Amino acid sequence: MLKEFQAFIAKGNVMDMAVGIIIGAAFTAIVQSMVKDLLNPLLGLIVGGLDFTNNFIVLSGEGSYDSLAAAREAGAAVFAYGAFISAVINFLIVAFVVFMLVRYVNRVKDRLTREAEPETPAEAKPAGPTQLDVLLEIRDTLKKTG
Repeated sequence: MLKEFQAFIAKGNVMDMAVGIIIGAAFTAIVQSMVKDLLNPLLGLIVGGLDFTNNFIVLSGEGSYDSLAAAREAGAAVFAYGAFISAVINFLIVAFVVFMLVRYVNRVKDRLTREAEPETPAEAKPAGPTQLDVLLEIRDTLKKTG
């Protein structure tokens, strides 16, 4: 069983997947920082400080609470629709940023691929008929006359 496990780990696609997960985690941190630290403050300025995170409805519990954190700390059951709306907005922003990054990377890869490929001249067609064409024509002529 140990040898089978070693063979499984040694496969190239397992190692590729591990590298992908590690790079994905680092990439996630970069994208989240871009959204949280750069884009959300800019959107806040444009939209006027719109923040849904503290929009909630208390389902059970006594009193009113100033914030979602205070309601949760008090143990009240809350319907935190604002946090959900914020999560959806953040998801859309992250998805758009990832789309733009992938689009840019694909363009760079295409450009590098085109530069790396040697230009192959187009094969010029022979000026006259090929040997096969001549033989087929002779065969057809012989059939007609013979």
